[in-house]
Amino acid sequence: MTTEVAVRSHDQDGVTVLELDGEITSVTSAALQQRILPLIGRSPTTLIDLTKVPYISSAGLRTLLLVHRQALRAETRTVLVGLSDEVRFVMSSTGFLGFFDVRDKASCDPEALRE
Repeated sequence: MTTEVAVRSHDQDGVTVLELDGEITSVTSAALQQRILPLIGRSPTTLIDLTKVPYISSAGLRTLLLVHRQALRAETRTVLVGLSDEVRFVMSSTGFLGFFDVRDKASCDPEALRE
């Protein structure tokens, strides 16, 4: 089991893009929060790519809830892309999909997300 979720961040066409890689669990979520929360609000839109996140636990959902709250405070939009079937199911079952703008990665161009 990995103890860290890799985070790669960059700005693209005025959108902050965060690419996560690894399972978001009770072991990894605290460090992930510390890394990504300061990045929310750097631009009008934050795109979080979950393509390489095969699993998310309740602790991971809490991390996403904190991201959502930080985005509300910063008056920025958060877009999630690349949800696996399992992550989408967990988020849908718990009502978390409604907090975010969820898009298909193939059709999501950061330039189109600029406000």
